[in-house]
Amino acid sequence: MEITVAENSIQQQDAFQVRTLVFVEEQKVPADLEIDELENESIHFVGYEDGTPGAAARMRLVDEYAKMERICILKEFRGKHYGNDLMWAMEEEAKKRGMLKAKLNAQTQAIPFYERLGYTVVSEEFMDAGIPHKTMTKQL
Repeated sequence: MEITVAENSIQQQDAFQVRTLVFVEEQKVPADLEIDELENESIHFVGYEDGTPGAAARMRLVDEYAKMERICILKEFRGKHYGNDLMWAMEEEAKKRGMLKAKLNAQTQAIPFYERLGYTVVSEEFMDAGIPHKTMTKQL
């Protein structure tokens, strides 16, 4: 899968499409919570396999952290380690922008994935859009 920073409206719409399919349709997150007022200040990522969008995420630079958000892979692309590719691309972009730390709010079922990538849980469990999460951080 080729992961790229979304640099035009087509790539950004591809990222939004993947996010909508995963979070709104699959996980039943309300659409108005998924696409929000932070989109314009975010760096968007989209992953393509043979021209088909299958992965997406966004990153915001908040204080001293690169805040990794909306990380998702379409169901038909899971199990191919594309999540690793997506996270690596986000971390590399964060480092290019001078960031030394990453932070994310992981769905609790995804914590083992992020732990394998070097993230550490730093919060108690909390609910976000009806889904349990924990905050995790990593030195880049």
